[in-house]
Amino acid sequence: MPSYTPPLRDMQFVLHELLGAVDQLKAIPRYADVDAETMDAVLEEAGKFAAGVITPINLSGDAEGCTLDKTHHTVTAPKGFKEAYQQYVEGGWPALSCDPQYGGQGQPMVMNTCVFEMLNSANQAWTMYTGLAHGAYAALHAHGSDMQKKLYLPKLVSGEWTGTMCLTEPHCGTDLGLLRTKAEPQPDGTYKITGSKIFISAGEHDFAPNIVHLVLARLPDAPKGSKGISLFVVPKFKLKADGSPGERNPIVCTGIEHKMGIHGNATCQLSLDGAEGTLVGEPNKGLMAMFVMMNGARLGVGNQSLGLTEVAYQNALAYAKDRLQMRSLSGPKAKDKPADPIIVHPDVRKMLLTAKAYAEGGRALATWCALLLDQAEHHPDQKTRQDADDMVALLTPIVKAFLTDNGFTATNTCMQVYGGHGYIHETGAEQFVRDARINMIYEGTNTVQALDLLGRKVLLNQGATLKKLGAQIEALIRAEGVNESMAEFINPLAGLADKFTKFTTEIGFKGMTNPDEVGAAATDFLRVAGHLVFGYLFARMASVALKQIAAGNADPFYAAKLQTARFYFARLFPETATLMITARAGVANLLDTEAALA
Repeated sequence: MPSYTPPLRDMQFVLHELLGAVDQLKAIPRYADVDAETMDAVLEEAGKFAAGVITPINLSGDAEGCTLDKTHHTVTAPKGFKEAYQQYVEGGWPALSCDPQYGGQGQPMVMNTCVFEMLNSANQAWTMYTGLAHGAYAALHAHGSDMQKKLYLPKLVSGEWTGTMCLTEPHCGTDLGLLRTKAEPQPDGTYKITGSKIFISAGEHDFAPNIVHLVLARLPDAPKGSKGISLFVVPKFKLKADGSPGERNPIVCTGIEHKMGIHGNATCQLSLDGAEGTLVGEPNKGLMAMFVMMNGARLGVGNQSLGLTEVAYQNALAYAKDRLQMRSLSGPKAKDKPADPIIVHPDVRKMLLTAKAYAEGGRALATWCALLLDQAEHHPDQKTRQDADDMVALLTPIVKAFLTDNGFTATNTCMQVYGGHGYIHETGAEQFVRDARINMIYEGTNTVQALDLLGRKVLLNQGATLKKLGAQIEALIRAEGVNESMAEFINPLAGLADKFTKFTTEIGFKGMTNPDEVGAAATDFLRVAGHLVFGYLFARMASVALKQIAAGNADPFYAAKLQTARFYFARLFPETATLMITARAGVANLLDTEAALA
């Protein structure tokens, strides 16, 4: 069975040494009392829960899956899942970063992000139940009426109730403008909602006495397309006058999907037959409200793959140190044994270091984004809020797509380290691969994220936000460009930064004459952008490590950080050269293919 050790030392490095999170947060009045010791203590306790409570039920939960009672439309989660959730609630974890007005602890989002990375490493399928509840809280907190907030937020914050987001329908996935679910207004101000939803994660389960569904639907006079979508809150059980669950609402699970991975999470088909709901926000403005949840989910999905990358790496590393196979090409290394451990082989190290680099780069990026979110939402200075919000908007599709692409690559390479043992269930390696695969698909496929990044976040505003990122990269290059010990990191970063500007301009000009050129280049563009951000962060991490070593710090952590950064720049960063070639290949070889695809 796989094991998990929370990467607390690297989290502390990113929070305190790379990002200076405490000083950044202290500039925000609501976080003025935040200190490093408290943050570290919270993460240590979260790590104990992740490693000790939900890691042991991950492999068994995958094997058992969820069970649907078709007569009563109820779903039972795998053994131990419900009990683990009760421990999670009793520990106060759902409330960590929520508003104190509704019973939350008011801690920064950056802390919550680190907690969720560990939960995702331990058990992604279980963690999705909690993550969706937090997303429902965020959407209602931003757009709910005072009455909706009073009725629902305290229960979501405490974890007594859970939540979902109900978007997808059998005939439409990402294109929500095609959805058909109808909402009929009633004299009492409620709405009767009828339709079908599919792929609803955590849509039915036995964890909580009520589930708060956020449902997209159309009003009778709604315009066609995405401009005619409204958002409704539809509880599993209607609420009595005192706010407690009452009569069963006709929103029921009619089936659970038989999936490649995340078997422990109930991915439901939901049928609404006149289910009672209330409007969230303004009529026909539902996507605006739902995007609060969707954007948070996109960052959360990147965090899911980060968690899987880390746990897959840990277990593959342990296996590689223990498994004996052949001798080193340069001569025996374990002379007292019949063969050497496979970690002596260069290609095994390449696979392990690929996962390690993607985990450490991903952690730095995900944590930076969370810190920017705290600034965007709560910093007292308007310009700081706007700059942070712009940067989060730019980085969100990169977090979602780059980290999930990397996560699938990393879990695959870690399974390869195991050889045949990786292909069987008991080691857990193949589960990490299967669980990681969905992350590239849901919450907007990675191609959709690429189109969002290039089309909306870069070209639509003439690269204004990209220039803000470029200014930060340029500042690092200027500061470290004369430092010989940083040359191996700064030189490739500076080279890509220069090429990236020309690369972006070229694609933009092509897109002005033929928009399909943007579609043809977008996926490659996103990966180049991802490496640019990773390169920036790895160069900063290397700078911190070099300064610590120069100051006489003998902690081997810093030597390891430098070695990982060197591997990243030597072996992974050069992918950008090929990506820019393929992105520039144009659209003709994709669209002028009627004979090939006949």
